[in-house]
Amino acid sequence: MSFVANDHDGHDPVVPGWALGLAGCAIAASILAAAIGNRTATAPAAAILATRTLDFADAPDGAVLVHDAVTHRMVARLAPGTNGFVRAALRAMAHEGGHEATPRPAHPFRLTARSDGRLVLYDPATATRLDLEAFGSINERAFAALLTAEESP
Repeated sequence: MSFVANDHDGHDPVVPGWALGLAGCAIAASILAAAIGNRTATAPAAAILATRTLDFADAPDGAVLVHDAVTHRMVARLAPGTNGFVRAALRAMAHEGGHEATPRPAHPFRLTARSDGRLVLYDPATATRLDLEAFGSINERAFAALLTAEESP
């Protein structure tokens, strides 16, 4: 005699892919928000190895265009559906700065590599800083590539 009720209809529950993607984005946004909100903890300043001021703009096809803010030359074109961490970080930084209505900030960000290995994305307009090493080496390398990318004519 079995005392376990069987309400199972023989099918495994299926979670739609879009729901999993949405949950993943929510988790990433929460982590980014926590990192941005932790601006009060400051580490001693390490020497700057390299820095680049970057403008980010949306292209009509959904790509993100990255330009060097000093030379105004293109550094990268992030194709639609790629570079999810870069896009999420930019959205979080724009949200932190009160630019919720625009998908990309209207002012440049500064990307800095320091001698202690840290890579920092900084919004000079709002003093918001995002320490990129906190998100793992793969995500950090996505921004590091922008720091060293050659400019297009």
